Amino acid sequence: MMCGCDAGFLPYMDRQQKAKERTGHMISIQLNGEPRQVRAGASIADLVTEIGLEPAKVAVERNREIVPRSTLHQVQLGEGDQLEIVHFVGGGAENSDSWSVAGRTFTSRLIVGTGKYKDFAQNAAALEASGAEIITVAVRRVNVSDPNAPMLTDFIDPKKYTYLPNTAGCFTADDAIRTLRLAREAGGWDLVKLEVLGEARTLYPDMRETLKATEVLVKEGFKPMVYCVDDPIAAKQLEEAGAVAIMPLGAPIGSGLGIQNRVTIRLIIEGAKVPVLVDAGVGTASDAAVAMELGCEGVLMNTAIAEAKDPILMAHAMKLAVESGRAAYRAGRMGRRMYADPSSPLAGLI
Repeated sequence: MMCGCDAGFLPYMDRQQKAKERTGHMISIQLNGEPRQVRAGASIADLVTEIGLEPAKVAVERNREIVPRSTLHQVQLGEGDQLEIVHFVGGGAENSDSWSVAGRTFTSRLIVGTGKYKDFAQNAAALEASGAEIITVAVRRVNVSDPNAPMLTDFIDPKKYTYLPNTAGCFTADDAIRTLRLAREAGGWDLVKLEVLGEARTLYPDMRETLKATEVLVKEGFKPMVYCVDDPIAAKQLEEAGAVAIMPLGAPIGSGLGIQNRVTIRLIIEGAKVPVLVDAGVGTASDAAVAMELGCEGVLMNTAIAEAKDPILMAHAMKLAVESGRAAYRAGRMGRRMYADPSSPLAGLI
């Protein structure tokens, strides 16, 4: 049974609370997962207005219960309240056009290499200008005669960028597999780029050896992104073997001829359930844009940047080309016509 003093005490506490509210006492709440201090006695509508939104244009959940919009002005905030405030935005997250491979998400669709630069410093500067997040690295024997010689990791931080070990220069499945085993031991990488070349003159891939290597690497836990010919059937076989990305050449490695095989690359894209990236053949920015307009998830290049007269400027140009080509693909180009179609109507001419 409540005593008389208790009965008189509650109104007194109410008066104290109201006094605190009038003097600007602050309370702690959680707003969209973040702690926030608000004025005691403030309504949810007050809070919404304070953060620069209109109460009529948001939805509010308070302590896991929806608060009707019509009551936002009446519902006061309390100590420890947990609020979620949402509204509609166009197209989702700010960077909704990211892409993923083997469970890893990236924002840049440009992958660059590390060969043919005059030194590691120029390579690092070009990488920064390109905006790329993935960089291919060849695996080579250490210089035992000069163990203190500069190394790529001294200039390009593997904690900042995703190193993609590459089997460049391998002509058999066994050599490629050995190389990537060493790469994983050296850096712990399982996302790798596999290429097994058929001959030195064309540097075309040997698809029999490539498929063999893919099957072995997948069984060993690797996630290979595979360089291949522009053959939709071979591409599907690689995907079925476990390749996490298909990388058909646009033209021979280092040729700079541009995308020579748009039809077959498009067929590969249409049939693939994993990312398709053009690997090899890009010579200038317009080539990169073409690859992206075809619907590729990305483009890998090295020589086009490294052998430019100004590699840093070319790296920046490639960044813009990949972005604009992707935007054009998403926008959807106009249809092709056999004859002219005037932009302005011909009727009503003077």
